[in-house]
Amino acid sequence: MKLDQGPWTFEKLWRKAAKQSVWIAIGLWTGFTFVGYFTPIKELGASVLTLGLGPWEWFWVLFYGFATYGNAGYMREQVCKYMCPYARFQSAMFDRDTMIITYDESRGEPRGSRSRKADPAQLGLGHCIDCTLCVQVCPTGIDIRKGLQYECIGCAACIDVCNGVMDKMNYPRGLIRYSTENGMAQGWNRGQMFRRVLRPRVLIYTLILGLISAAFLVSLMLRSPFKVDVIRDRGALARIVEDGRIENVYRLQIMNTLEQPQRYEVSVSGLEGLTIASDPVIEVDSAAARWLPVRVQLPPEVAEPLRGQSSPIEFRIDRQPLGDEPVRSVHEKSTFLVPR
Repeated sequence: MKLDQGPWTFEKLWRKAAKQSVWIAIGLWTGFTFVGYFTPIKELGASVLTLGLGPWEWFWVLFYGFATYGNAGYMREQVCKYMCPYARFQSAMFDRDTMIITYDESRGEPRGSRSRKADPAQLGLGHCIDCTLCVQVCPTGIDIRKGLQYECIGCAACIDVCNGVMDKMNYPRGLIRYSTENGMAQGWNRGQMFRRVLRPRVLIYTLILGLISAAFLVSLMLRSPFKVDVIRDRGALARIVEDGRIENVYRLQIMNTLEQPQRYEVSVSGLEGLTIASDPVIEVDSAAARWLPVRVQLPPEVAEPLRGQSSPIEFRIDRQPLGDEPVRSVHEKSTFLVPR
């Protein structure tokens, strides 16, 4: 704050420039790692070094870089107050027996400053000396002494600083502490409050979270070790090649979700005599994706009665097993077009 209010000097200039540079670097790194979820990170890093990113990659790297720079660097607590949905969730889930950060109003009021040696009872004061440190350390700038507020993110910084003040004043700790609204109103001890833990709301939320966690684990266990997309080559839907064979060209994207390089073999079925004219075997690096052009040909004697028609076909992609694992296969449907 003192630096901001002072005149522009060389020291102020380099400090400000260094801070902005660090924030911009953090923002761009955030955008880069986010895009790395969708573009293989090694390829993305090489493209960044050569400035060879595609238009959408540039857009999302810069978009998330700017969002990080603005939200964390300038908006800060405003993001927690007005953009983060956590406060709305917690207000819907809380009840009067929820453990929250609370201010003991009966013990702290009336508040007021005094010396360390003064007896608050003789002055008619509570234990709060109105130092406002609890407000100053709050990342969202609220006054916990006004009761529960949706801006509270539960960081407990106010508890720590208040306990430090209580130690200096030789007062007992816990003027600001974890408690419940019912506990504060009825003067319950910690044991009485914990007896209210296993109430219907908590049990229902626990069951829901347990089911979500179980579904997540099952989906991880059953997930396919690779994924495949099949796209027709729009540049040449169908053509006649050597020996009068009809050829369609497809592009297969194979995504390897494992941490080891894998080999895959492509086959096709659906029409008699349908064969793959290109190399049917492809290798994909760990946690990477690769496009494979596939040329599929049909003999002329089979294609003759199918002129002007598109027939359903099916690609089968087999992952070569690791050790004693069974063969994993993915099936993708497409169509084979025979020109007139």
